[in-house]
Amino acid sequence: MKTISMKLIVSVLATVALSNVASAKERYLVMYKSQQGYAAMNQYMLTEGVSSLKVEDSLANINGQVLEVSNAKAIEALKNHPEVLVVEAERFSPAPKPVNGYKLARAVRTWNEVAPVASDDTQSVPHLNEGVATPWGIMAVHAGAAWDNAQAGKNARVLVLDTGIDPKHPALKANFEKGRNFFQSFDGPNPEDFIDKEGHGTHCAGTIAGAYNEKTGFTGVAPLAKILMGRVCGDLGCSNIAVAQGINWGIQEKVDVISMSLGGPSSSSAERTAVANAEKAGVTVVAASGNGGNPQVSFPAALPTVVAVGAVDSSITKTSFSQWGPELDIVAPGAAVVSTVPQGTGRDSSTEITIDGQSTLVKSAAFGGTKLFATPKVGELVPAGLGKAEDFKGINVAGKFALISRGEITFADKVKNALAAKAAGVVVYNNTTGLMQGALTEDGSELDVAVVMIEQTVGLKLVEQIKAGQKASAAISTSASDYAMFDGTSMATPHVAGVVALIKSANKKLTPAQIRTILATTATALTPNDQNQYGKGMVQADKAVNMALSGNVE
Repeated sequence: MKTISMKLIVSVLATVALSNVASAKERYLVMYKSQQGYAAMNQYMLTEGVSSLKVEDSLANINGQVLEVSNAKAIEALKNHPEVLVVEAERFSPAPKPVNGYKLARAVRTWNEVAPVASDDTQSVPHLNEGVATPWGIMAVHAGAAWDNAQAGKNARVLVLDTGIDPKHPALKANFEKGRNFFQSFDGPNPEDFIDKEGHGTHCAGTIAGAYNEKTGFTGVAPLAKILMGRVCGDLGCSNIAVAQGINWGIQEKVDVISMSLGGPSSSSAERTAVANAEKAGVTVVAASGNGGNPQVSFPAALPTVVAVGAVDSSITKTSFSQWGPELDIVAPGAAVVSTVPQGTGRDSSTEITIDGQSTLVKSAAFGGTKLFATPKVGELVPAGLGKAEDFKGINVAGKFALISRGEITFADKVKNALAAKAAGVVVYNNTTGLMQGALTEDGSELDVAVVMIEQTVGLKLVEQIKAGQKASAAISTSASDYAMFDGTSMATPHVAGVVALIKSANKKLTPAQIRTILATTATALTPNDQNQYGKGMVQADKAVNMALSGNVE
């Protein structure tokens, strides 16, 4: 092994010290070509020091450093070092959000510090009985059928790199192990501030390892797996430096899988190096293909050693938003996925439809961005097309509920147009099967209006009955919930991460490459797949775990 010349280190960094021109402080990620080069440079910079380069974090598992730079010329000089692989300025990609939007209500953005829950290895493996709150995706990937052979994930640890977590959530607190914040917001860095202020990370964590609830049937894919949360996204988006720190931490913690429901259209040498080092360390990386609905898989999902995940709906058909392409590996449930959100920030609804004096409770989904109505809001239903401004001309919805079809314009615009016409509430009926939730405001504020979605068949029948001369009304009440329904490849990704946790719980010896082979071999093929829209198909937990135990994996 070659020796890194200390004279070379000193000469390069002396060039840095010659310039006393100050500039605004910036953060950079420096990756080195070898472990030896990283160790030598890191030791020198920490012991001898360079005034314009401050080592903020040493990333030994990916041969990198996070530097705070106060002199623009300093970083240029560092680029000339022969051991330096890449110098990358901090940049931010958009923070992950569910396709239909979601915002925490302002009233619940106060959190208390929380200590990690002690590990409980005495938990018995549950038997899944589908209940009223069992997410459809759990059944679709056959998670429960894999629990006995995989001990429901008891032997696995999963790191989620996302917006944070609500560690006190009833479905998460037993499986939450520890968290770290790598994101520097306007308030500065705080390693302990891993509390979820967006909702996205908590939702992903619940799909992976939400505890099984015998009364309601809610569960994650691997309900006894342990969750670690690395907060890498915040008010500015997702930081490339924070993601690198998160991957480094995952390798350090020897987790089994890293789940990343985030990404963007391009990659970097630093990202590729970090992911490659995770592979070498035996950590499987799973990432979302993206929600742009185009034939281009996002990064890091598109990297060769990352499991790229696309989304299907409850009819096991590719969703309109799911990105695809040659790099796509597999698909999983990613539409109308119910999972955990920070306590009290979700919305439940009760909707009773009355037609000519006959009342019936119908399935409904509440929207975020409205006030809670414990006492039902009641209004006559008036069909209003798609809820466009022109659809309200010639009809009277003042003090009544507008009955609107989903489609063409946003939910927020439909409600805005209805309120402009003085409607007291809005009932949206879906234009496809199932239900969905969304957000009506961007800032977490709440409208004083009742808004719910009902199923397509119910809505179409109502329109038909009203046009035939029958009178219809709705009584809507809403309440706070610890759960919400999201759409996105972000929601598909934790299904696969949960299956990987089951696989590793069943057989710790498997390498990431072997796990990718298992996922591909045991997936259920889907068509049409002429452009690799589905990858190898729908992930199947039971078959994957059986193959993991068979020992027949190359």
